[in-house]
Amino acid sequence: MTAKPPTAVETATSLPVTMADIEAAAKAIEGKIERTPLRYSRTLSEITGAQVWIKFENLQFTASFKERGALNKLLSLSNSEKAAGVIAMSAGNHAQGVAYHASRLGIPSTIVMPQGTPFVKIEHTRNFGANVIIHGETLADADKHARELEKRDGLTFVHPFDDKHVIAGQGTIGLEILEDLADFDVMVIPVGGGGLSAGIATAIKSRRPAVSIVGVEPALYPSLSAELRGEEAKVGGATIAEGIAVKKVGKLTAEILRKLMDRVILVSEDELERAITLFATVEKTVAEGAGAAGLAALLAEPHHFHGRKVVLVLCGGNIDTRLLASVLTRSLVREKRITSIRIIGNDQPGLLAKVSTVIGESGGNIIEVNHNRLALDVPAKGAEFDITIETRDARHTQEIIDALTKAGFPPRPHT
Repeated sequence: MTAKPPTAVETATSLPVTMADIEAAAKAIEGKIERTPLRYSRTLSEITGAQVWIKFENLQFTASFKERGALNKLLSLSNSEKAAGVIAMSAGNHAQGVAYHASRLGIPSTIVMPQGTPFVKIEHTRNFGANVIIHGETLADADKHARELEKRDGLTFVHPFDDKHVIAGQGTIGLEILEDLADFDVMVIPVGGGGLSAGIATAIKSRRPAVSIVGVEPALYPSLSAELRGEEAKVGGATIAEGIAVKKVGKLTAEILRKLMDRVILVSEDELERAITLFATVEKTVAEGAGAAGLAALLAEPHHFHGRKVVLVLCGGNIDTRLLASVLTRSLVREKRITSIRIIGNDQPGLLAKVSTVIGESGGNIIEVNHNRLALDVPAKGAEFDITIETRDARHTQEIIDALTKAGFPPRPHT
């Protein structure tokens, strides 16, 4: 998906958020958030064929860029608004950013979270000092209730993305990148509601209009892609990038991104998983699904980035540890470093020992064995073994299969 390229006039003057707003936000939040590092990744550059630089926003205290916009919005409030308190709707990073900085500033905060929000995120938000209200089955339900409380209790609503102060706060990431890197060709940004991409795009295009701005969405939630085509987005399904899984981008953010976004790439769940794994194994850092979306775009369309100097925003690292473990294990299966094989033989003493010996002498590690005598496709005097083995790589796995076949125990596909 390619958007209309901006003119110099559009870039400089006709946006609802300006470079001056972003520079003001940078001064306001300076010293109150982490100025995160921008680092070159030699290994990811070799893997993708691009020159890859990474902005590590997962190193913020709450492990997400959301702190920047939330803090800038909170600092813009009047004394009476601060005294009355703020309210936000979120199931994740925005909730923690608002709660943490509101507590630091002595501002009462209420966060409405939908049912089904992971317990760890609820607890983190509470621990940061917010009054957490669990309401509704969806984010839309939670948003509606938050708006009702806003009016009833005279609170200030802190929107997760469609707010000028929030967008300007997120744009400080772009300002830091411009200060740290003399030149680059492409800026790749995960897109959910659009606050991050709108802010960064405004900063980058204001100073370096030739830089290509590429947005990334999960294929299941192509909200910006549809918006740029003037269509209703068809979204839905379980995605590992839940942080950018929105039904519709914001009005302000859409206005900005129509002018500044050069291209939108949709990424699959498989590409998102691979990107999370690469961040963990290559960069030794934790990325949530949304945070890994930029790298997933390079994996999805390497030809678009080949040989170009590319900046990625690793925007968040709040991934459930069980989910991370599952993603890393699935990557081993994908690379055939963990493989399940099925062997059928005569049900006699020593059969499993012989098979285990062949696997062990070939350098494989047996993780699990299931012994089945009752399967109807196995002879009455036979036995079936499902054996899960760990190997060095796909080639090593094949060597073990060949050794088993030579020894008279040819594995069958395990379906």
